Amino acid sequence: MSLVACSWSAAVWAAAGLLAASAAVAFNWAWWRPRRLERALRAQGLRGTPYRFLHGDLPEEGRLNADALSKPMPLSHDVAARAVPFLHRAMSEFGSTSFSWYGTTPRITVTDPDSINEIFLDKFGRFGRFGNVHPIGRFLSTGLISYEGAKWIKHRRILNPAFHAEKLKRMLPAFSACCSDLVSRWEGLIGSEDYCELDVWPQLQHFTGDVISRAAFGSNYEEGRRIFQLQSQIADLVINAIQTVYIPGSRFLPTPMNNKIKAIDGEIGMLLKDILKKREEALKMGEASSDDLLGLLMESNMKQYREHGNKDVGMTIEEVTAECKLFYFAGQETTSVLLTWTMVVLSMHPDWQTKAREEVLQVFGQRKPELDGLNHLKIVTMILYEVLRLYPPLPLMRRRTNKTIKIGNIICPPGSLLALPVISIHHDPNFWGNTANEFKPERFAEGIANASKDQVAFFPFSGGPRVCIGQNFALLEAKMFLSMILQRFSFELSPAYAHAPRLIVTLQPQYGAPLRLHKL
Repeated sequence: MSLVACSWSAAVWAAAGLLAASAAVAFNWAWWRPRRLERALRAQGLRGTPYRFLHGDLPEEGRLNADALSKPMPLSHDVAARAVPFLHRAMSEFGSTSFSWYGTTPRITVTDPDSINEIFLDKFGRFGRFGNVHPIGRFLSTGLISYEGAKWIKHRRILNPAFHAEKLKRMLPAFSACCSDLVSRWEGLIGSEDYCELDVWPQLQHFTGDVISRAAFGSNYEEGRRIFQLQSQIADLVINAIQTVYIPGSRFLPTPMNNKIKAIDGEIGMLLKDILKKREEALKMGEASSDDLLGLLMESNMKQYREHGNKDVGMTIEEVTAECKLFYFAGQETTSVLLTWTMVVLSMHPDWQTKAREEVLQVFGQRKPELDGLNHLKIVTMILYEVLRLYPPLPLMRRRTNKTIKIGNIICPPGSLLALPVISIHHDPNFWGNTANEFKPERFAEGIANASKDQVAFFPFSGGPRVCIGQNFALLEAKMFLSMILQRFSFELSPAYAHAPRLIVTLQPQYGAPLRLHKL
């Protein structure tokens, strides 16, 4: 046999061996490993759905979601079954602690408060982020929310000063200006009949986008608006992507969707870098403002450099860009749904709308709200907490196990997905009594700690060290908005309103939120 033939034969055998090894790895990932994990979970007495090759429960989850979205629901706050229909059914059938399959990954539902508290505290870095299960999610949740370990500690330390209560006070003029613009726009829509019908959902999306643009970028908020528009586009694409099975490495393929996501992400990055460059130049000239989040962030970042003299203690331009992206997604999306559901719920419960208005008028009269007064709005705060309980902006939180971990009585294998069904726990009679599905703000009269049978049963902003850094920002914005709206309008559900909460990362009104606004 010639040397060429021998070389060719060796190459063929090597290729065949590589192909066989790859096939074995793929088969293990798609079949043997999931089946082995399923046996291990069942051996502990845990119940759940049987593993289905490659797709797991995603097709059934998609079918149940489609059924739930096919029609609106009765006017009720019992919304968990519509928001998370698959998990709701699985928990009813297999128990509150059970498992299902996110593709080839076991997904363990955790509802026990002690276990949830353990996950939130996570002192030893045992739990990772959901983005590590579906890496394309990084385009949606970049920055602090996606980091772990030392990097998370560094970023949290730099970001904390920007969200301090005293620093948030500087952003009140931005909140007030956006609210005034919105009120004027709505007043202009009211005709001779002294009321107008308006879908407040897109209006409030625009409003919170304007707030985050002004509060994050100050004088650059017009440029910020373009970033917000691009973020909305990329969110739609990423949400569609994470609802399918992730094949390892597929995010690197030049598919139309991948190319579009990367192109939009690149444009966002360029716009942010341009804003940051201008701000850096202004900072060097002593002309930069520190009354917005970007200014406060850069001020905190430079302070770290000055105090430690080491560039590694601060954030790079890419990392600051990632945090700015997170400002947009988290700051706009979650607050817009909170404000929308608050207006819907107060339309359903006019007695509480009247109580809130009386409190606002007693504290402010017709004056623009200021910080001290906002902090003393007890009834408004109770209402916001109860809306956050019934309609949590993030109805489902996820974590991933980095190693074999015992949570409660369950030993979770590495790589497991932990599902924390916030909306189910917020509606659980075991924690909230027989009125769990009723709107009763008075349950928060003595604060969060005394509202339920277990303090961990209420976690709209997550919990532990990784509690949402922007929760005070969101609540301050919500109080400002609600106060100024209650001063000028009363509102009720439009006859066109259809009650249809749906989960698309956040809990959104499927058919919008058409209301009737009456000028006072």
